[in-house]
Amino acid sequence: MNKLTMRWKRNRVFKTTITLVLMTIILAVAFIVGVSLGPISIPFKETIMIFLHKLQLINYAGFTDQQWVVITEVRLPRVLVASFVGAALAVAGVAMQGLFRNPLVEPGYIGVSSGAALGAVCAIFFGWSAINQWLLPISAFIGALFAMFVIIIVWKATNQRSIAVLLLLGIGVNSFFSAMMNVLVATSKNEQELRGIVFWLQGGLEARTWEHVLIISIPITIGIIILFLFGSQLNMMLLGEDHAKTSGINTRVTRNFVLTIAALITGAAVAVSGIIGFIGLVVPHILRLAIGPDHRLLLPASALGGAAFLILADLISRMVIQPITLQVGVVSALIGAPLFVFLIIRAYKGVSL
Repeated sequence: MNKLTMRWKRNRVFKTTITLVLMTIILAVAFIVGVSLGPISIPFKETIMIFLHKLQLINYAGFTDQQWVVITEVRLPRVLVASFVGAALAVAGVAMQGLFRNPLVEPGYIGVSSGAALGAVCAIFFGWSAINQWLLPISAFIGALFAMFVIIIVWKATNQRSIAVLLLLGIGVNSFFSAMMNVLVATSKNEQELRGIVFWLQGGLEARTWEHVLIISIPITIGIIILFLFGSQLNMMLLGEDHAKTSGINTRVTRNFVLTIAALITGAAVAVSGIIGFIGLVVPHILRLAIGPDHRLLLPASALGGAAFLILADLISRMVIQPITLQVGVVSALIGAPLFVFLIIRAYKGVSL
C-alpha cells in the first residue's frame, strides 16, 4: 500500500510539474508575441533583448529609440495588464466553480462585474473621469465591492446557507445594475460620454500604463496566491458540504472567504479592463478536461492559461482589421462563446437530460 501511495504521489508531482512547465512556456510565447507584433512589428529576438535590458539582466544597446518606446511604454504595460486581468478572471472562475460545484459558473454571476460596470458608468456619466483619470478604475472597484457586500448582506438576511440562493441573488443584482446602466445611457445627451460608456462595457486595454500595472498587480497577485492555498478545501467541497465538514473543514468560513477573495480580484481586474467575459468559463473548462478537476493543479494552471488567453485575444484585437482596433472584450466573446458551446456539446453529447 505504501509503495502504491508513493508511486501515486510521484505521478501526481510529475503531472503537476509537466503541466505547469507547459503552461509557463505557452504564457512566455504569448507574452513575447504580444509585445512584438502590432502596427509596428519588432523581431522576436530584439524584443527579448530589450526586455532583458529593461530588467537589467543584460546590457544591450542595439535597439532604436522607437523600438524602446513601443515596447517599454506602449506594449509591455498593456500585455502585463492583460496577463494580470486574464489570470484573475480565470482563477476567480475556478474558485467559484468549485464552490458552486458547477463548471458553468463564472465571476460575473455574483454581480461583481456588473457592480464594477455601474461604478465606471457613473464615473463617465457624471464627469468624474474627466477630473482625474484614476477616478474611473477607483469608481469601478468601489462598485464591485458595493455589489459584493449587498449580495452577502441580503444572503445572510435570508437565513439560507445554500450556495444556490447566493447565485440567484447575484443574477438579480446583475439585472438591477444593468437596468441602472441602461437608464444612465438613455439619459446621456453627450456623444463622447456614450462612446466612453459603450467602449468600457465592451472591455478594452487601450492606453494602459505602468500605473495601471501597479494598481492591479499587488491585489491580484496576493489574491491569487491566497486562492491557491484553498485548493485542497475546494477539492473537498466538490464532494458536498457534508463530506467537507466530516473532513474538518469549516465550510461557512471557507465559502465566505473564497467568495470574498474571488470578488476582490475580479473587481480589481474589471476596474482597469472593463467587462471581459468567457475567460472565467472557457479557460478552466478546457484545462479541467485536459488535467482533471484537482484544484491544487487547476488553479495555477488556470492563472497561466487565463493570462495567455487574454494576451492573445488582445493581440488579435490589434491585428485583425488594422488600422481599426477591436475591443478585447468583443474578441474574447467571439473566441470564447463558440468554443464554450462546443465544449458543452462535447461534454453532454449522448447524455439524456
